[in-house]
Amino acid sequence: MVLAERVHKSFGHIEVLKGIDLQVRAGEVCCVVGPSGSGKSTFLRCINHLEKINAGRLYVDGRLVGYRQKGDRLYEMREREVAEQRRDIGMVFQRFNLFPHMTAAENVMEAPMQVKRLRKAAAAERAQRLLDRVGLADRAHHYPAQLSGGQQQRVAIARALAMEPKLMLFDEPTSALDPELVGEVLDVMRKLAEDGMTMIVVTHEMGFAREVGDSLVFMDDGAVVEHGVPREVLANPRHERTKAFLSKVL
Repeated sequence: MVLAERVHKSFGHIEVLKGIDLQVRAGEVCCVVGPSGSGKSTFLRCINHLEKINAGRLYVDGRLVGYRQKGDRLYEMREREVAEQRRDIGMVFQRFNLFPHMTAAENVMEAPMQVKRLRKAAAAERAQRLLDRVGLADRAHHYPAQLSGGQQQRVAIARALAMEPKLMLFDEPTSALDPELVGEVLDVMRKLAEDGMTMIVVTHEMGFAREVGDSLVFMDDGAVVEHGVPREVLANPRHERTKAFLSKVL
């Protein structure tokens, strides 16, 4: 579902990604961990072309992301074409980014109506179904300010699912939540994994990575340092940098 080949990304003179190679199969849950500033979130944003890569190739479901290749050269797609690609990629951010003037249901309905031209009745039915899926059927007509952080994040997940994506990207989805609200969001993500959704999750939740992840990637200083089965990497890391990191977070 996702293939990264020697992906580089710089901001000015600062090289943030230094040749990332990664493969994520359809239906796989890939958890990405590492210290702040290691390039995890930047890599995630490159997958749906929110950040433009400087070198390498990124593919989602066999299609080159953000570019068209002719011969050996890449040409950036028009914004409209990139937006069409993004329809297949759902993204959930640290901050919920809900529209404050819209109810939970209206937040979930908006993209299918505007982007996919879904009729209002059909969008409302889909929104109600998805809010039920994330355990918020009774909060459909509440505004974000009337919801807890965990509830807002679950609405954000429902909103991403409303576009029926092939791939879900989670950028530290629990880091902005109070500790007692983390579990309700992770439970929704567990159910998505059980349903076969392909997911790349940047997270500090090592228990989730161990229990739900099919693969674990440890990044540091813009590179993949270690990649393997979560239980094996967490129990017996091979690299000294991975050992040092895990000794502080486990």
